[in-house]
Formats: sequence, C-alpha cells, structure tokens
Amino acid sequence: MSQKITPSLWFDNNMEEAVAFYAELFDDCEVLERSYWPEGGHAPAGTLLGIKFRMAGMEFSAINGGPIFKFNEAVSFEIRAETQEEIDFYWNKITGEGGEESQCGWCKDRFGLWWQIVPPVLHALLSDPDPGRASRAMAAMLEMKKLDIATIVSAAEASA
Repeated sequence: MSQKITPSLWFDNNMEEAVAFYAELFDDCEVLERSYWPEGGHAPAGTLLGIKFRMAGMEFSAINGGPIFKFNEAVSFEIRAETQEEIDFYWNKITGEGGEESQCGWCKDRFGLWWQIVPPVLHALLSDPDPGRASRAMAAMLEMKKLDIATIVSAAEASA
C-alpha cells in the first residue's frame, strides 16, 4: 500500500547532499527513485532534478528547485526520541554540522529544514490530567534548547 500524502522538499541544488545527510541520521533511509531534467527544461538535460526516498518509514520527494523558496519554522518534522541518548544523537548531528539550535527541542539542519526532537514522555506530561504537573513540565521545557528528559520529569514531579 502506498502512502497517500508525501512531503515534498525543495532544495537549492543541494538535494543529493541533503538526502545523504538524512541517510546518516536514519539507518533505514533509502533512495527509491531519481529523476533528471529532460531536454528543454530549466537545467541542462541529464541534470539531477528529483529524488524520491524513504526515511524512518515515510516516503518523501525532493527537488533541486534553486534558491526561490526556503524552509521555515512553519513546517517541521518531529523526531520521537525515546531516550536522552537518542535526543543527544539527533540534536548533535543536526546542529553540529552547520545547523542551528532553537528553543524547546527545535533545531534546523544546514539545509534549512526544521526538526523537533521530542521524547514521548513530554507529550504525556503536557497532557497530564494534573494541571500542575503539566504546567511544571511546560515551564521546564520553555527554558531549554535541547530537551533534557530528567530535568523535565523532575520539574513535573516537584511539589507545588
């Protein structure tokens, strides 16, 4: 069964480098198809135009579209990181190779794509039926760039 909706990513002629970087992040990243500009296109015939790839079980398409459009925070991909080691791995890989840190578990890779690296425990705490626990977890998260599971859990469990 094929995926009904496929995110399409627009790169400024560095799509192949970006897909190779994502393959370093996710072991199961694989190129499914490549397409090339035909005669009469906006680039020389035979120039790489697009790549369809699978990353973390999800299919994406990518295009070397040029500098017309840029990624922004309005669209991001959330990485579920079960452990602090996973958070550290993704955060360090994305921000350590020309990316940027932001607040609350958000970061941007060197290609401009935004990511959220979030432990499932954060979602559970933010939806906790005890509004005090949820509020304390939120307050702790708002003080962070890279999320720290122990600090968030400790804040949520602290007495009011």
